[in-house]
Amino acid sequence: MNPLKPLTLLAGLSPRQFMQRHWQKKPLLVRAAVPALAPPISRNDLFALAARDDVRSRLVQQVGRQWRLDHGPFSRRSLPALRQTGWTLLVQGVDRHCDEVARLQQQFRFLPDARLDDVMVSYASDRGGVGPHQDSYDVFLLQASGQRRWRIARAKNETLRAGLPLRILANFEAEQEFLLDAGDMLYLPPGYAHDGVAVGECLTCSIGFRAPRRRELGVELLQRMAEAVPESTDDPVYRDPDQAAVSTPALLPAALRQFAESSMRELLQRPHALSRALGEYLTEPQANVWFVPQVLDRDYHRVVLDRKTRMLHDRRHVFVNGESYRASSGDARLMRRLAQQRRLDATELSGLGRSASGWLQQWIEAGWAHGE
Repeated sequence: MNPLKPLTLLAGLSPRQFMQRHWQKKPLLVRAAVPALAPPISRNDLFALAARDDVRSRLVQQVGRQWRLDHGPFSRRSLPALRQTGWTLLVQGVDRHCDEVARLQQQFRFLPDARLDDVMVSYASDRGGVGPHQDSYDVFLLQASGQRRWRIARAKNETLRAGLPLRILANFEAEQEFLLDAGDMLYLPPGYAHDGVAVGECLTCSIGFRAPRRRELGVELLQRMAEAVPESTDDPVYRDPDQAAVSTPALLPAALRQFAESSMRELLQRPHALSRALGEYLTEPQANVWFVPQVLDRDYHRVVLDRKTRMLHDRRHVFVNGESYRASSGDARLMRRLAQQRRLDATELSGLGRSASGWLQQWIEAGWAHGE
């Protein structure tokens, strides 16, 4: 994607201008961001996804000042009647199950794939919503059908209403208000409180982003890096021949602490270990993501990554669904191209070496990619 090309999706801004002016800075309202948008998924298909065990879904209902939250899967009969007001069905990861929603998400690849999370699609009956709240991540709220009224404000008081199953702000006061029609979009950076209420029934797509917390990320990477260190008979064992007799046996020995510190330094100094652990972590499929193994009974002329497959690369590796691969020369160039365009045609496939061709075969057999 050309970062200098103005996009209708961004109200005529180029991706570079949007990132400089709005990303994690201030909201942007875009009228007709996706002109003549047809709903990328029907209400009935969304309900069918909510009934599946491998799809995360939630049902939010409001009765007066009381709120109720239930977790799926939901059979159609367990959902409220369409004519009942004040309820919302939220379905996560719809891009992993619907081609049209996956193509919609591709329009936001002016941002790194490592930051893209998923597309949540919500169905709301008239007056349905989830209450005023704020997110710790960026979100694009694209109206897919019907209308939704959004009230937003820079968060000033993060106090939550007590005794509720949802994180609803107790003192929300709107500063701006927008009524979105199908095709309109509202971008909100972290720290902006928002409250969306359906005007009649509607569908809304929320394009969300990953924002790992530093401690969580650090713990995960250290664990992965430690597991990647091969066992060795040469691994030093702690020795303390100069340890003196002590009168304070419960005191942690300074030498043992220094030995532990040296093990951590060695772990962090392993060449490329951090990059490899990070790439594997960021492409690891979620627990509810499943792939269907493929059996190839014919030759294929192109390869397309599965919707659910995550693929990234750095200067030395390619990462696919939590695994890392080291490619070189022409293979590296073509594997990076696969990560960028999510497909390789016949001409590109003919340029792959033996190792990369073998990887593709494994990925197809695992259902991570498809040969066509």
